[in-house]
Amino acid sequence: MNQLTGKHWTSDTPGYEEERLGFQRRDPHRPAHIVGATTPEDVQRAVRYAREHHLEIAVKASGHGHGAPLDGGLLITTTRLDRVTVDPQNRTAWVQAGATWQQVIDAAAAHGLAPLSGSFPGVTAVPYTLGGGLGLMARRYGYAADHVRRIEVVTPDGELRNAEDDPDLFWALRGGGGNFAVVTAMEIDLFPVPTLYGGSLYYDLAATPNVLTAWREWTQTVPDSVTSAVAVLPLPDIKQIPAELRGKYIAQIQLSIIPETLDSPGLVSSLRDVLGEPLVDTVGELPFTESGKIFDEPGRPDAFSSRNVLLSELDPEALATIPKLAGPEAPVMCVVGIRHLGGVLAHKPVVENAVGHRDAQYSLTVLSPGEDDLRALHDSILAPWAEYVVGRSLNFSMGPLTDGELQAAFEPAGYERLKWLRGVYDPDGMLRANHPIT
Repeated sequence: MNQLTGKHWTSDTPGYEEERLGFQRRDPHRPAHIVGATTPEDVQRAVRYAREHHLEIAVKASGHGHGAPLDGGLLITTTRLDRVTVDPQNRTAWVQAGATWQQVIDAAAAHGLAPLSGSFPGVTAVPYTLGGGLGLMARRYGYAADHVRRIEVVTPDGELRNAEDDPDLFWALRGGGGNFAVVTAMEIDLFPVPTLYGGSLYYDLAATPNVLTAWREWTQTVPDSVTSAVAVLPLPDIKQIPAELRGKYIAQIQLSIIPETLDSPGLVSSLRDVLGEPLVDTVGELPFTESGKIFDEPGRPDAFSSRNVLLSELDPEALATIPKLAGPEAPVMCVVGIRHLGGVLAHKPVVENAVGHRDAQYSLTVLSPGEDDLRALHDSILAPWAEYVVGRSLNFSMGPLTDGELQAAFEPAGYERLKWLRGVYDPDGMLRANHPIT
């Protein structure tokens, strides 16, 4: 790999430890080689080297979605491959594999445009989109994968290609994850949304026990321009937490409204009228560049695991089990996040892709910090929802999935097509994706 413009590490090279770690610190990669790519050609050289030496390949950008650790083999890191180019006339952005959503947001905002970014701007845009991409404007514009125009990849045979020239590969990459090629860049649509009306309403579940049911009923009345969620979590009694929230079991209603012609304040007031004044209220108009303030998620790397289900409806009886099963009495901290789906998410995209279960109305995720295997606990929290489960989301499933669980992320025919295409593009099983299709 002498022709690399980037760097090459082995386990005894200074900087190896820092380079192999990502945001998700549970079961980190332990590769024999790391290539820090700075160009698409670096990626191509790394893939060819791995092929010549019969090595498995994993790819890491920010490492938020890391789930399947690589032991030995070759890790390609893309954080230095992070150029973003905006075409304001066509409302598109060319985004390299290591660029975060914040980088895309900032570049687009200069032209009054915004991408279909997620709740945490530090996530890398490309892998987020490969998993489907459920963002802050999802109910109005659909999945991020629905708005990909071009994808540049290196396939496992070492060739640098344009995926859109191959309809099967283009279909599989948009929603099927990193099972088919190493993506070096993609072209995505941008939207004329310079500002949002949003933020969070924080309630104490002990004082306001009807938060979840009230939010559920409210979501059944709102237009597609409203994308919202609720997170339920116990907060420790420590000085780093705002005084109003310390030591309480909190429901955080997270609101993202595209102003358009809506009475955005009135929509939120109708929710406040039912629930009363929150402990903390951060809702207001904000530039899209500050959209990360809406969910206000922690930015510190940590070890964590999560399980996710997609639901046909939000059953009130099942909702009532969340404080009992996942509340302060649970053996470890459990954060339950519920996102409202529907709207344009249910529509077929102009160009078909692998995203499944578009009929789902809600997404429910349970997440816990730590290195322990918490599958049994998380499954017990999800058990009351069994009759309403229509599938699962890969982007919200942190940790290994069984073959059956992985299959549940797709439509049956779509999963069979993905398995077949994995054999076509990666017959030797070189690629170690976060959620490997075999």
